[in-house]
Amino acid sequence: MVKVFLAGAGPGAPELLTLKTARLLACAEIVLHDSLVGPAILELIDRDAQIIDVGKRCGQASNAQTEICRLLVEAALTGKRVVRLKGGDPVIFGRLTEEMEALRQAGIAFEVVPGITAASAAAAALNVSLTQRQVSRSVHIITGHGAEYGLPAHNWTALALAGGTLAIYMGTKHLPGLVASLLAAGIDPQIPAIAIERATLPEQRILRADLAQMPETLARAAPTGPVLFLAGAALADR
Repeated sequence: MVKVFLAGAGPGAPELLTLKTARLLACAEIVLHDSLVGPAILELIDRDAQIIDVGKRCGQASNAQTEICRLLVEAALTGKRVVRLKGGDPVIFGRLTEEMEALRQAGIAFEVVPGITAASAAAAALNVSLTQRQVSRSVHIITGHGAEYGLPAHNWTALALAGGTLAIYMGTKHLPGLVASLLAAGIDPQIPAIAIERATLPEQRILRADLAQMPETLARAAPTGPVLFLAGAALADR
């Protein structure tokens, strides 16, 4: 029976792949991967496999999601061993729903293989815990862009009142608006914030500031790679 594996590549470092994903890559015949999956992980793919970059990058020319779904179904119908390799964990901002639905409509079986998500990897790289008794009892993972890549329509008041640790994915472009929305909703402007670029990779870079100062700090740093933002009392220096 034809079966597609929708697998997470983790945050970037090949050592943080799950054993299952590494095994799948070693025997795959077709791999469709995101642009953020680095060369060190792509080197683990069987040398005879067909490798297709179908990555989507905010603000850059890339494949439309409908085209990615079409290519995925087309690859599966060849009867070959197919892996769809997504950055991080496919169930967190991985556009997984669209691809699962395309496979369902085509009558193709699939299995989701989780990966380490960026928030967990960033916290580990920083030697901090996202949760802490009496300080942070929750973690809120949000996207940094909304429809048509504009500012997302989050419930900013609820986020400001919830406390805990906030993790913002894909927030570089709209960070000033994101922070302004949180401040207007009443969040403490002095809570610790961290921006971590290319988490877990050798070129990883860490920026620290109060939340209100983070947009200016980030603008001066001019990052070129993916950035994850964390904010909350649990991140205070110790």
